[in-house]
Amino acid sequence: MNEHPATVEAGDDRIRVLIADDHPMLREGVIAVLETQSDMVVVGEAATGDEAIAGWERLRPDITLMDLQMPGNGVVAIETIRRSHPEARIIVLTTFTGDAQALHALRAGAAGYLLKSSLRRDLLDAIRGVHAGRRHLQAEVAERIAIHAIDEPLNAREITVLQLIANGNSNKHIARELNLSEDTIKSNIKSIFAKLYVNDRTHAVTVAAKRGIIDL
Repeated sequence: MNEHPATVEAGDDRIRVLIADDHPMLREGVIAVLETQSDMVVVGEAATGDEAIAGWERLRPDITLMDLQMPGNGVVAIETIRRSHPEARIIVLTTFTGDAQALHALRAGAAGYLLKSSLRRDLLDAIRGVHAGRRHLQAEVAERIAIHAIDEPLNAREITVLQLIANGNSNKHIARELNLSEDTIKSNIKSIFAKLYVNDRTHAVTVAAKRGIIDL
């Protein structure tokens, strides 16, 4: 955890930002952008979910920029911070455009969802908007959420089965792992195919990974 205590003085009304991302170059890039803004200041940096939680407790930033794919899990960090501090305003920074991943983060309490590929274009608007009490959802992600809004979601067992498929397990091994019959696993897979609009295991894994339903 890297704090920037010297940057903030008593009576400073700038938007105080905590950056949580495990890539130093990304943090440096964000800092470079924010340093050009007279109404924003970076108060700290975190490289893991645990550091983000501890940093939020110490610094109480106005805005936290949170990566999802970092040690300690960004979604867990969002849930933990928001559980104790529902007033916390958190914007996700991610490379993932999947609707399931975005919904998971938003349900955890994120107020914004921003793709790293568009940081220069949308970052400042997102910070100011969320600080003012609004939500910020990038158009590309919002479109993906809308496309799948009426789809029937996979249930917890189906997600587990699909993750095990993605890990290279056969139906027999999955049945043994979950203490279920092979017929039950086959029924689960049939349901997965129908919900994802696919016809085979490889396509199911590809679609689910792209949407953020499972991890590869």
